[in-house]
Parts: sequence; C-alpha cells; structure tokens
Amino acid sequence: MAEALRTVFYERHVALGAKITEFGGWEMPLQYATGILKEHLETRRKAGLFDVSHMGRFIVGGDGALPFLQHVLTNTAAALDVGLGQYTMIPNATGGVIDDAYLYRFVEEEYLLVVNAANRLKDWAHLEAQRHDFPGATMVDRTRELAMLSLQGPRAKEILSPLIGAGELPEPMRNELSIVEIDGARILLARTGYTGEPICFELFIERDDAVHVWDRLTTGGAVPVGLGARDSLRLEAGLPLYGHELGLDPEGEEIPAFASDLSRFAVSFSPLKGDFIGRAALQAQFAALKRILDQDFDDIEALPRRVLLLELAGRGVKRPGDKVFQDDVQVGYVTSGTVVPYWGVEGEGVESRFTDESARRAIGMALISSRLWDGDQVEVEIRGRRVPARIVPYLLRAEAPPYARSIVHGKPPKQRLEAGLDTREKVRDLVDSALANSRWRQQQCINLIPSEMSISPVVKLLSVMDPVGRYAEHKQVKALEEAEVFYYQGTEFIWEVEELLKRELSGFLGCPSIEPRLVSGQMANMTVFSAMVDYLNRADRKSEQRRMRKVMNNHIIKG
Repeated sequence: MAEALRTVFYERHVALGAKITEFGGWEMPLQYATGILKEHLETRRKAGLFDVSHMGRFIVGGDGALPFLQHVLTNTAAALDVGLGQYTMIPNATGGVIDDAYLYRFVEEEYLLVVNAANRLKDWAHLEAQRHDFPGATMVDRTRELAMLSLQGPRAKEILSPLIGAGELPEPMRNELSIVEIDGARILLARTGYTGEPICFELFIERDDAVHVWDRLTTGGAVPVGLGARDSLRLEAGLPLYGHELGLDPEGEEIPAFASDLSRFAVSFSPLKGDFIGRAALQAQFAALKRILDQDFDDIEALPRRVLLLELAGRGVKRPGDKVFQDDVQVGYVTSGTVVPYWGVEGEGVESRFTDESARRAIGMALISSRLWDGDQVEVEIRGRRVPARIVPYLLRAEAPPYARSIVHGKPPKQRLEAGLDTREKVRDLVDSALANSRWRQQQCINLIPSEMSISPVVKLLSVMDPVGRYAEHKQVKALEEAEVFYYQGTEFIWEVEELLKRELSGFLGCPSIEPRLVSGQMANMTVFSAMVDYLNRADRKSEQRRMRKVMNNHIIKG
C-alpha cells in the first residue's frame, strides 16, 4: 500500500493538536482540540478554514479543451465565461456518476477541474482515456503544486478583504471568480464551497505561498476546521458526498445521478452541448424526475429511489446502511447520518439573532422510494430498534445572509397571545402606531426607494380626492385613428391630468414621448428584458434562444 500523502499544511495541523486520519490517500485533520461540534458551530457563526488540498486539481487546456469537457462532463462548459465556475459531474454511460466535480474558468485559455480526493487517480485514468479522441486537448495534474483552502462562514469576507493587496473580491454571487494577490502571492479566488454558507470562498494558491496565506487567515480570525465538521456541515446543507449519495448504494447497485437533487444544477441537455457520455440515460432519469415532482408515479423505473433528508424524532444516530421502513416495508437505506449542533435563535424575522446557547439534533440523508414525499413519516432501524423519523425538504437555509440558519421541523408552533383589547382600543392603537411609523419614515430615515419617498403636502391633500382610486387603463385603437380609448367611463378628467403631466414632463426632461401610467418594478423589468431577448432573437425564434449579456443584470444583493 502506498504511503499516505501530506498537504503543505500538515505541520500546521499537527501544531494545532489535530487528530490526523487517513482519507483518500492523504493524512488529514479529522478534528482539532476543540472538537467537531465546536468547529461546526464556529463555522456557522464566524468562519471556518478548511485544508482541502487533498482534492484533485486538473488543468485542462488547448484548442480541444471545450469539446473535450462538453463530452466528459454533464454540465455545459460552453456557458462558462471567464470569471465563472459551475458544479458538474463525470458521468458513465449508464447514467451513474464516476465523480462529482467543480469546473472553474479563471483565465481565457484553460479550465480548472476539481475532483474528489479518493477518486483522483480513477478520474484521471477515465478522462485521459477519453482525451485521446480530442487531440487538441491537454490535461495536467497540479494537485501537489496548487494548494487549496476553503474559507466559509459569515465573517469570511471580513477576514479575507483586508489581506487583498491587488485585485478585487469576486462579485457577491455564487460561482463568481477573480484573481487577487495577498502579500504578493497570486490567488485564484472563487465564491464556492460545500458547507451551505452564503458567504464562502475557495482559494487556489501556489504551494510555496500557501502556508503564509494560511497563517494570515488564521491570524485574522479564521477557525481551522477538520474533515469531521466538514462532513457534518455539508450534511446539514443537504449536499451529496461521493461514496454515500453518489456512486453505489449499500446493495452495490449504481445510484442514478438524478437521485440527488443537486444534479438538476449539474446536468445540461442544451442543444448547444451536443451529445455526451450518458446523455440518453440521464434524460430518462430527468423525465422520471419531472413526473415524480408532479406526483405522477407511473413510469419512473429510471429513478425508483431518490436521496431525501431525514430528521430523526427519537434518540439515536443514523449510520450509512441503516434500513429505512414505512409501514413495516423497507423503502431504502440511510446514506449519511450524524448528530449536528445548531445555534439557538431569539427574536423573529430579520430581528432574530443567534444566542450563546446551542442544541443538537440527529439528521441524515437516505436513498428511499421515489414515491415518498416531504412530511412522510418513516422509521430507521438503528442497532435493531426502529426509531421514528420524518422526511423534510431542507435542514438549513441560506437566503438571509450573512448567516446560514438551521431549520428544525420538529419544534412546536409558536403560540400568539391575544391582545385582550376591544375593537375601539385596537383601532386607537393601530392609528397611534401608524402615526409613529409615519414620523419615523419622514424624519428618522432616508428612504432610497423612489416610489416610496414621502410626498409633498399638496400631493397628500390631492390623494384623498376621488380620482386617486379610479382605474384609467387605455390603449390606442387603430380603427379610431390611434385615439386613446379608456376601458372605463367617467375618466375624462383623468385623461386631462395625464395630458397635462405629459406636456410638463416632456418640457422638463426634453424628450418627445412620455408614458405617465404607473407600472410595477417587476413589470418594468419584464418589459425591458422581454424586448431585449426578442430583439436578440429576431432572426430566428425557433432555435434555442440567445441570452442577454450582463450589461442589463444588476443583482439585488448589489443594491
């Protein structure tokens, strides 16, 4: 057996008191002195730093790089502009997964493919065998020369930003990339990660510079995290792991790629991609998945089982291979399971905050019958006894940055207390609250939404008059020589006001055409975007539609 490899950070792990274990042919930190539970919580509240240099890193280049990648990966590499990454899979011909991977395009002339540590040699052999059919493609294994760190958690940006001497952070959206410098070291920086954290970075660093970057990040407050917490974090986020949710099931049968929900983001059937390994089998799985999501369970042989999330109701820890039952009928197997900690929360909505208290819960993922659904009750056989569990849609949500928040489905619903006031008192309280809210909006804050800015006293007086609540929709009618025809009667006054407004705005703005009718922001966006797409595709509307460039794209997270 070959001697286990060590990453460039090995001495740092030992100095921090890490418990070292063999994983994928590498000696890696399982946990540090604080323990797995603490490392999990620190990532969710602060920022965890993971040594992921054991993962494989292949550089794919040459004139044949794109057609090669289109053939051997499930996602469409043609969609990757410079500065973007994507989750993808290495499929086999029967719709199974040789490995899942991440593809990055930091520069124009090459791609970086990151694969799982335990599969690196297998993946390399498979890809090399396929590459011979694409003589213009080159592939180099840079796993040893290019170190890799993962910085995940709400404080990740705060820790990383001050260290950057040149370049800028990637755009604040997942899969965005940039190239920066830290103390002169060139860093390939990606907004990716496998913990479920909304603020996440992965850093690719030349080996000679890597330890210095590690030291700078830990000095800045990043908490070293081992493989144990990395696994519990990805499990809580509902992310599949090769060898558990991907690959072979406990019976040795191939797990279909689309058994994992994440595959919907990793597989493309775009005509632009063309044919690729396993396409027909994957399309059959996808067709079955669409029927399953419509709760149509006929003709789903291509996807008889799916990976679903479980929340254990009783005591116990689920382990891979534990059987799952419903009504005494075995419906599948646990693929991953553990006990994870989570922070307590006080307050509600955007005012809620983590407390200093934490709790634990038993969770898992299971490959079970595709006929089962969120909310269904099952039982998990743990060491000979059946423990009740519930299928849940998610265990963690990350759409309220900077924190990823644990969702516990088994908690009793909150009881709302009745105010105990009569109707007159309720109305008086509501009016007082409305007055207080108006003073706050007009005197204590700056409202930057144009449609919600405070109106003038004259407009306030006018707004209580009858026309303010009247419909005044109209359109030009060609039969009436393009005259504006209103849908409702009694709108002559509104028409006069509109005409006066158009003349005033035309003079003020110096433009010949004015549209005074209000539309929602959503409708305005749709109007512009639809017009843009229609114009781009004016010559051919039957083929796959061309996409707009980013010039019109302003993500709400940017303000």
